[in-house]
Amino acid sequence: MIDRRTFLAGTGAVLLAAPLATEAQQLGKVYRVGILGIKASDPAETRYWQAFRLSLRERGWTEGKNISLEYRWTEGNSARLPELVADLVQLKVDLILARSSFFVQPAKEATSSIPIVFVVHADPVGMGHVASLARPGGNITGLATLFPELNVKGLEMLISAVPRAKRIAVLWNPDTPSHTPSLKALEEAARPVKLQLQTVAARTGADLESAFSAMARAHAQAVHVFSSAVLHAERQHLTELAIRHRLPTMFSQKEFVDAGGLMSYGADYVDLFRRGAIYVDKILKGARPGDLPIEQPTKFDLVINLKTAKALGLTIPPSLLRRADQVIG
Repeated sequence: MIDRRTFLAGTGAVLLAAPLATEAQQLGKVYRVGILGIKASDPAETRYWQAFRLSLRERGWTEGKNISLEYRWTEGNSARLPELVADLVQLKVDLILARSSFFVQPAKEATSSIPIVFVVHADPVGMGHVASLARPGGNITGLATLFPELNVKGLEMLISAVPRAKRIAVLWNPDTPSHTPSLKALEEAARPVKLQLQTVAARTGADLESAFSAMARAHAQAVHVFSSAVLHAERQHLTELAIRHRLPTMFSQKEFVDAGGLMSYGADYVDLFRRGAIYVDKILKGARPGDLPIEQPTKFDLVINLKTAKALGLTIPPSLLRRADQVIG
């Protein structure tokens, strides 16, 4: 038989053992999460955010019941970002999900109290958004993508696919902070193998025609494209220009290859968006962003488009094809 003292002690132990997450999650509250994305109608974006929402549901978050997702899209106009962030701050969202490093800076400038989670960040420490990967500190955390290292790896694969290429254009956006360290990493990798790099800037989709004309005038033999929100939205136009100028291309996202690019090598974005929901779940349940270590990709994909290779008169080496995770055509 259990006496009163034993019963009370046992009850107290159960209460003390209750998860902090339960205390943090207010009963009946609908949490508001602000999302900063590129383009609502983009099929690739749709797939990424579907993975994110599914991961949220797997953790008990149901839209309209205990969570509300407030989407704000740049729609190709990055100048709108400060306005979009200000709108989310005014709504008093519980968390801001910034798609990539490009979206983090305006969010950081707008708030030091609302938690910010990034899903794809090239260099969070180097860009001063966090103190360290292990202990970010402040109100920002998320997933980093090893952008400079992956671009160097992509360059190596492009050289393998087009061994005759000695002059390679690098299409980049000077307004994207992560592109500068990636460009330095590429220049260092190109020097020992006596590879000439031609840097060509494209800040908007309107710059692409003149960018490819500059490549043609300089007799570029291939193009390495640095991913950015602007170029991602313009990927169909970009790949069409590359084929028109008969230039083999390397990207860091498979969506460019789906659109007609030659090759891509990079982190699996669907997996990153899925894992981004884990951060959101932890923070809404009481974790502090600054205490959550920044994680890195665990899944990488090499995608090759043989239809494009054929259109360019290229034969992809069998050794490279064997390494591919996906071959189109």
